[in-house]
Amino acid sequence: MSAAAGGEKRRSSTSTTAASAASTPLARRKSQRGNWFTRKCFHAAYYYLDDPPHHPNAPQVDWEVPVKIGDEIRAAVPVNEFAKHVASLHADGDIGFSREYEAIQNECITDDLACEHSQHPENKRKNRYLNITAYDHSRVHLHPTPGQKKNLDYINANFIDGYQKSHAFIGTQGPLPDTFDCFWRMIWEQRVAIIVMITNLVERGRRKCDMYWPKDGVETYGVIQVKLVEEEVMSTYTVRTLQIKHLKLKKKKQCNMEKIVYQYHYTNWPDHGTPDHPLPVLNFIKKSSAANPAEAGPIVVHCSAGVGRTGTYIVLDAMLKQIQQKSIANVFGFLRHIRAQRNFLVQTEEQYIFLHDALVEAIASGETNLPTEQIEELKNCTPYLEQQYKNIIQFQTKDIHIASAMKQVNSIKNRGAIFPIEGSRVHLTPKPGEDGSDYINASWLHGFRRLRDFIVTQHPMTHTIKDFWQMVWDHNAQTIVLLSSLDDINFAQFWPDEATPIESDYYRVKFLNKTNKSDYVSRDFVIQSIQDDYELSVKMLHCPSWPEMSNPNSIYDFIVDVHERCNDYRNGPIVIVDRYGGAQACTFCAISSLAIEMEYCNTANVYQYAKLYHNKRPGVWTSSEDIRLIYNILSYLPGNLNLLKRTALRTEFEDVTTATPDLYSKICSNGNVPQHLQQLQQQQQQQLLLAQQQQQHLLQLQMQHETQQQLQQQQQQLQIQQQQQQQQQQQQTQQQNLISHNSHQTEVGAITKSDTDTNTDTELGTATATATTTTESASTTNTNSSLLPISSLLPPTVAPSSITPTPSSSTSNSSDNNHTTTVPNNLTTTTTSTTATQSSTTPTPTTPATPLNDLTHTNANLTTVTTTNNAANLVSGDGSLSLSSSMMLLPPDEHQQQQQMLALMQQQTQLQQQYNTHQQQPQMDNANCLSNVDELLTPPINPIINNMNNNKNNNNLQQQQLHAAVTDAQNLDIVG
Repeated sequence: MSAAAGGEKRRSSTSTTAASAASTPLARRKSQRGNWFTRKCFHAAYYYLDDPPHHPNAPQVDWEVPVKIGDEIRAAVPVNEFAKHVASLHADGDIGFSREYEAIQNECITDDLACEHSQHPENKRKNRYLNITAYDHSRVHLHPTPGQKKNLDYINANFIDGYQKSHAFIGTQGPLPDTFDCFWRMIWEQRVAIIVMITNLVERGRRKCDMYWPKDGVETYGVIQVKLVEEEVMSTYTVRTLQIKHLKLKKKKQCNMEKIVYQYHYTNWPDHGTPDHPLPVLNFIKKSSAANPAEAGPIVVHCSAGVGRTGTYIVLDAMLKQIQQKSIANVFGFLRHIRAQRNFLVQTEEQYIFLHDALVEAIASGETNLPTEQIEELKNCTPYLEQQYKNIIQFQTKDIHIASAMKQVNSIKNRGAIFPIEGSRVHLTPKPGEDGSDYINASWLHGFRRLRDFIVTQHPMTHTIKDFWQMVWDHNAQTIVLLSSLDDINFAQFWPDEATPIESDYYRVKFLNKTNKSDYVSRDFVIQSIQDDYELSVKMLHCPSWPEMSNPNSIYDFIVDVHERCNDYRNGPIVIVDRYGGAQACTFCAISSLAIEMEYCNTANVYQYAKLYHNKRPGVWTSSEDIRLIYNILSYLPGNLNLLKRTALRTEFEDVTTATPDLYSKICSNGNVPQHLQQLQQQQQQQLLLAQQQQQHLLQLQMQHETQQQLQQQQQQLQIQQQQQQQQQQQQTQQQNLISHNSHQTEVGAITKSDTDTNTDTELGTATATATTTTESASTTNTNSSLLPISSLLPPTVAPSSITPTPSSSTSNSSDNNHTTTVPNNLTTTTTSTTATQSSTTPTPTTPATPLNDLTHTNANLTTVTTTNNAANLVSGDGSLSLSSSMMLLPPDEHQQQQQMLALMQQQTQLQQQYNTHQQQPQMDNANCLSNVDELLTPPINPIINNMNNNKNNNNLQQQQLHAAVTDAQNLDIVG
């Protein structure tokens, strides 16, 4: 008798006894005393947990009845018309899907469903996202515990209907550390046997779910003790067997103290978007849903928020059952129905489209999980195999799918017409400056354990031998299966012999030994690093007769030998080689994977493996006979291979405090880490490329700056030549004046000293000082920079003025000494270089002591130049004379020079603005990648990169400090 039946019997007998004894006062008193004793001491509502809980049902709506939304009627679609219906929704850029999904969204917005308990101050911290709440009418109530407040019965979870079954599911969020105890209490109280998890712990550096089960051994969460009993890691999902025990439950008859719960954890849903193909998802849904016992409670389904992927799972499960029972599907009506039970179920339009495409695949393929006994029957069923073959090869490649293989530089690396698809091709370490150096005709294929269990490739050609061993080296492959027979022309030996190893710039391949076995040959090699002492041991199993071997058992002996792990096994893929990387290699991959699957669950999904292999490497299957061969070999499967144990992997979770953000939710044992490492490598390559592009852009800006600087230098050299000519003319004039007018010489010297003291017109003062010291300058040359003409020390934005000083300029001396001229930083460097050039080429006259001190002081002021983009509004000493007015007073040739200078200044201003804009608007991803190439950038760019790195570190710190419920799931693009 089940616990539920026992509870019903107890309730029935109790009610009958109470009715018969109601007539006697003694019986009534005993009954009242018994009820009080039960309420006070046993709290039956909490301790009789094996009894089916009672939940008030919300008003039920017949979702299978057609409804009119706008001008269109939505109803169930027959199975034989469903593919046509989905194709019509896909037309015109999926406009039909957009209309349907928008109608569902608008209907949910108008619904005013209360969720007051989710907004309670003591319950808000239990919500992972602010906008994902639990409706009051359908929420799961936790049973009260002794001494507990009434409002602590809250958990962010809702009952959700399935197909023709009320409360078939519980949709909930990914548990938080503060809600672990609540989550496991719900599991116990609702008699849950199956937990479906459709998220990784961390995705794209964001925490999506916390690890609510023990990594090893036993953990206690509140009053529930959880023990990890077993864990089976598969390519797309992991099954964990958990034993739970209630620590506060008193021992009673017919009351189980311990229960077994199975967690089905789907690990291959991408961080964004939807899965590439629906077959693995459909297989996961069928397996997990069928595992729930009939007498068990609801299936708990959660992702991160418990709405997007959770809703997708529930709708698919319900529609698969409706298709099976009634041969119709009503996705629109069912989603409308369950959206009234939990908000945002099927969170995006992309998920809504994926639902329909998955159902089209499910209808076309039918049931593909075949029991062991059915394999024997179907291997001779030609119509069934031919129909499967047609469905398997439906995918047709386009040029974009095989872009790398079709490059001219790579086309000579392909033997036949089988090419790797871009998304699944194996990448080599690229060589700098060599186009196509990352290409090899090889594809990643999934096995039972990992998404990247196998590398299928063609027999290496003479010019691709080193590429082959580079692939083995790059991906730590320690097992090579060679299925092609050799000849001396096209399919020659590609491994080293004892005398001549194979060497490249990075590795050296040495032959160790050879072992002859019944149907194949085993060779051992070692790959040594050229740069360090790292070594990789490699085993090659050569079986040219595959799969026509001496007897069927030899086939599986060979498979067992292939999967035998060496002592220093490093979890690398198995490389499968046949002549063209085709049917022979893929048959081996499928049979070895299906043999493990049949040992695990006594079923084989030949269709799924064959179709996914075709989608990753089109052309591998040539006829239905290739599919028949797989069925035929599986029918001879021995029962004692123990491949499940030999290939067992361990789920490992990265430490979130030290791991790279994009990696610390990845599961290395099921192949996700190799996949995500590849994705991370691709992301880093993209980021590096972006950084290089930015670097090139910045270098272009610098080159433009340098070009402008060269123009400035040429302009200044021209100006220096003109000044030299003027000085020569002035010297000649002054010499004549000195001979004929000695008194006038003294008067002019006094004027020069006055001009130098006021610092108003330095060029005129310098010229006058030069005139008073002609004899000394002829005999002495002074290279001190403080003695250079002031005009040569001015930045390019300050035009030298030749205006005669006025007495008013002497009154503004103090303010002028404190005035700082503002120019771009890069122009300051130009001025300095120009000054140095002039000091080495132009003789500088010596001035008297007082003017010398004033000139030195002027130079000190001019070196304090700050950055600005406003170079056109310069003023003279008293602030009343602008650049344009000073230009009006210049001679014609100097006026033209000033116009050219102004044009150069404006161009430099625009370049500086572009430079600053590029500096102030870095993307966050660019900051991440720029930090990796900081050392590659030129010194002027390093401060920019440092600022980016500081911003990155600050953002990471802010993310770590965020509260679990301070983010909006939709605003953060949280899907699930």
